[in-house]
Amino acid sequence: MILLLLCALTVTSVFALEGDAKAAKKEAVKSHLKQHFKPYGFIRNYFAFDSRESMSGTGDLYNYQPYDEAWNQTEAEAAASGIPREDLNARSTFRFLSLTTRVGLNIVGYKWRNTEFGAKIEADFYAGLSTKVSHPVTGVAQFRLRQAYMTLGWDSLRMNDKDYARVDLLLGQAWHPMAADVSDVISLASGAPFGPFNRSPQVKMDARLGKYFTLTGALIWQMQYCSVGPSPTGAIQAADYIMYSKTPEAYLGLSVHTNGFLLRAGADVLSIKPRQIGTVNAGGNTISVSVKDRITTASPFLYLQYKKDEFSIKAKTIFSEAGEHMNLNSGYGVKAKNPDGSWDYTPLRASSSWLSIVYGGKIGAQEDKHPQKLQGILFAGYIENLGTKEMLYDGDNDGRPDDLYTPRANNMNRMWRLAPTLLYTVGKFQLGLEYEITSVQYGQAGTSDLYGLAKTNLHWVTNHRVQLMTKYNF
Repeated sequence: MILLLLCALTVTSVFALEGDAKAAKKEAVKSHLKQHFKPYGFIRNYFAFDSRESMSGTGDLYNYQPYDEAWNQTEAEAAASGIPREDLNARSTFRFLSLTTRVGLNIVGYKWRNTEFGAKIEADFYAGLSTKVSHPVTGVAQFRLRQAYMTLGWDSLRMNDKDYARVDLLLGQAWHPMAADVSDVISLASGAPFGPFNRSPQVKMDARLGKYFTLTGALIWQMQYCSVGPSPTGAIQAADYIMYSKTPEAYLGLSVHTNGFLLRAGADVLSIKPRQIGTVNAGGNTISVSVKDRITTASPFLYLQYKKDEFSIKAKTIFSEAGEHMNLNSGYGVKAKNPDGSWDYTPLRASSSWLSIVYGGKIGAQEDKHPQKLQGILFAGYIENLGTKEMLYDGDNDGRPDDLYTPRANNMNRMWRLAPTLLYTVGKFQLGLEYEITSVQYGQAGTSDLYGLAKTNLHWVTNHRVQLMTKYNF
């Protein structure tokens, strides 16, 4: 009897120990995941009204600019027909979508010797059912990759007796260094096309040199946001132009940060091959030949930011050359066609600037679990089309360029936008109301001069967008 009791106690102890071990292992795994894996995301809905047809994407939530006038007849034709003259683009629209709902995962806290490792993967929904006939889709919202990269970091690298450096290396799909500083608007475009908007595959190094300076260098490729160029069906945006160039886009920038101020300056250099095959005439025959077409451009920018308590102000200005791959109003054209079948190019240039101001903080009675905040935001943006750097090619001598490549309207001269916003936050819930007015000065379509500027029949076209946003962060 005593032997049986001892056996029972032994078995019970073994099971108890196994249970404790399993519980400890479960807690260890849970602690590891909590320490190193940080999921995040949000569910976001937009309710948007536009007073006229506009160039836009992502379910028409990503707003570029209003379309030019599209009159159904001239004034003389209207007088003769008796039918009222109409601008067919002066039509209002409304939509509400939750396409930009997002999920992401940060991986942090891994280290081997002096090297820190990290990673991020982020995705959201794109396109969808509530899209106009002019923007056909498959009928199913897509789940798209936004960011996917790994990081390596080295800290406490001695520079001298007083200062230390930190170096971080990023490899993968991430925000373009020129697009990393965005305005505080709630709209999906984040201030574009007044500022760069681009996520691309890249290898980027940030070197924090002491307290105040950070040097950034990057080699960047194109994937979702591409340069424009010639094709048999017209100007299209594609990755072919950088793929055949075999030359990564290059960025170099310097940041200065102290006492709430951040000053960042940098430049982006892009070199692409718009064509790989040209034609030459020999003995009355047209022969296809390989060509070495190439255009190289440089786009410098300056960014300034100041934050103190509940106030912040940000401003960015960029002088772009062929910056359409960053969602800027840009492109390039042909300046010469050579006997060997090759073409020479010149970039469209533009000055793009924006300013955003935020003020606001806690309101009302506060609770630890549900802090409240009301913020007022004001965004202002301006774009000036400066035309091409050199005169464009005019083969038929009609005073109009033969080949000008731009993904949007090539008769736009300037554009401005104002967007006041109220953003109310309760814990993880946000409610935003934004009024966005965008006005474009167009010239007569098809009358661009040999510098890509349309100077006749100048007129302004304006779109009023009212947008409500709901967002739950997790």
